[in-house]
Amino acid sequence: MNGRLAGKAAVVVGAGQQPGETIGNGRAIALTFAREGAQVLCVDREADRAEAVAAEIGDKGFALAADIVTEAQAIVDAALARWGRIDVLVANVGIGHPADGPAQICNDEAFERVFAVNFTGARRLIRAALAPMRAAGAGSIVTISSLASTAGANMIAYEVSKAALNRLTIATALGSASKGVRCNAILPGLIDTPMGVGGTAARDRRSLDDQRAARNAMVPLKGGMGSGWDVANAALFLASDEAKFVTGVLLPVDGGQGARIG
Repeated sequence: MNGRLAGKAAVVVGAGQQPGETIGNGRAIALTFAREGAQVLCVDREADRAEAVAAEIGDKGFALAADIVTEAQAIVDAALARWGRIDVLVANVGIGHPADGPAQICNDEAFERVFAVNFTGARRLIRAALAPMRAAGAGSIVTISSLASTAGANMIAYEVSKAALNRLTIATALGSASKGVRCNAILPGLIDTPMGVGGTAARDRRSLDDQRAARNAMVPLKGGMGSGWDVANAALFLASDEAKFVTGVLLPVDGGQGARIG
C-alpha cells in the first residue's frame, strides 16, 4: 500500500543516522513517511546527519539542526513557517549515560541529563505542537519510548525517563482527544540499530558480533532482534488515518519480550 501519508506534513525529531552498519529508528521513520507521501522535516542535533537523511529523501525532505531540550518551540515554528501546520509529530529521542545504572549507583548528573533529553525535551516539543494541532482539530503525535519503561533494573535514569514518557503520552492523548489530536507511544525492545548494538557493545566490552548474538538470543520471536524498519512501520500505522480511532496506546515492538512474565 502506498500513499498512506499523502499530503501530510510530518516532523521527525531524531531523524539523523548515527554511524553504523544498520539503520537507526529515526532515519527509517523519516524514509518510510516520505515513501508513503509525506513531506518530512528531518530534525537532528547534528546538522550533517539531518541533512544526509533529507537528501536521501529528496524533494520531500527538509533538514533542521536543533536540540529538542532547548529548541522545542523553534522546531515547531520552523515546521509552521514551511507548511502552516503539523499533521504528524514523531519524538524519537533517547540517550543513555555511562554513569547510569541501578538505583544505588546512578548519580544525579546522569539522571538529570538523561531525564532532560528523554522526557523534558519531549514534553516541551509536545506542548509546542499541541497548540497548532488543537487549533486545526487534528494531528497525530508518536513518541518513541522503550520496553525498558516497563522492565529492567540496571538503567534507572533511562527506565524512569521512558516510563514518564509513557505517562505523558497517555495524558496527552486524553487531554486532547476532544480536539481531534491523537498521541501514542511505541515501546521498542531489542532493535539492531547503531546506537542499540554499538553503544551497548562498548558498555559491555564485547565485539559487535558478540553483542548482536547475545541480544538476538534474548528475543523470543524467531529471527532475533528487530530493525529500525519494524519501528518505522509501527510509527507509520499510528501516524496514518488507519489508526484514526487509536489513541493513548503503548505499543510494544519487541518480538515478544514484553509478554514474558516471571
